[in-house]
Parts: sequence; structure tokens; C-alpha cells
Amino acid sequence: MSMFLGIDTAASGLTAERLRMDVISNNIANANTTRTERGGAYHRRYVVFSPRERQPQSFEQTLMRAVGVRQNTGEGVRAVAIAEDPQQGPLVYDPGHPDANAEGYVEKPNVNIVAEMVDMITAQRAYEAGTTTINAAKAMASKALEIGK
Repeated sequence: MSMFLGIDTAASGLTAERLRMDVISNNIANANTTRTERGGAYHRRYVVFSPRERQPQSFEQTLMRAVGVRQNTGEGVRAVAIAEDPQQGPLVYDPGHPDANAEGYVEKPNVNIVAEMVDMITAQRAYEAGTTTINAAKAMASKALEIGK
């Protein structure tokens, strides 16, 4: 097991959470967008995460994986997609709006600002936890180097 595995795992989380914060920021920025390039109101987006599988390093590790023995519990995370929420946004009666339908209703984006802010806070906290993990691993490596002095 590499001493850098913890840093690598935490770094994958930092990358994933950074992408998540970017997507949330985009949702908040488009909270009032009623017309997109594809037509219709903006639909909120979210990041889909998946566990990152590390490739086996040796023949022994390959055999261990083949029989179902997992050697490393934390191998990181990766973003596999940015998905769009298909749920329709609220319809608001505004017959003078340029995007109003024949009945005078305008579809607003399905972005809930409060929910987006809660998601942003959780993403920030996860990012902070990752940086704390990296700093702790760096401190442990530094102390390990001081043993030989």
C-alpha cells in the first residue's frame, strides 16, 4: 500500500466536489432563465458520482480481486456524468411574457435556491474535509521523515 493512497483518494474527492460546486453555481445563475438554446426553461443539473476503481498493480492483487478480496477500502470517486433533472418547473401565469404558451403560462426553471445553497454548503464541507485529509497525510509523512534524524 502506497503512502500516497490517502492523498490520491482525497484529491479525487476534491476534484469531484469542485465540479459539483461549479454545477450548483450554474444552477443558481440560471434560476430565472426561461429560454435556453434548446428551447424551454432551464432545468437544474446535478453531478453523478461513481467509486473510482484502481487498476491492480501486481498478479497477486489481480488474484485477490478475482476472488473478491478488497485490499483498499478507499480508492476515490469520479464524476461519471452531469445529468439534467427532468422534472417540470412551476408554471406562472404571465400572458405578456415572450415565452408564454398559448394559455399565457410561462414555465420557470425547476431550481430551488434554498436546496441549491444547502447542496453548496455540503459540497464546501466535503471539500474542506478533503483538504484536511491531505494536510494530515502531509504532516504524517513529514513526521515520518523526522524519525531518522
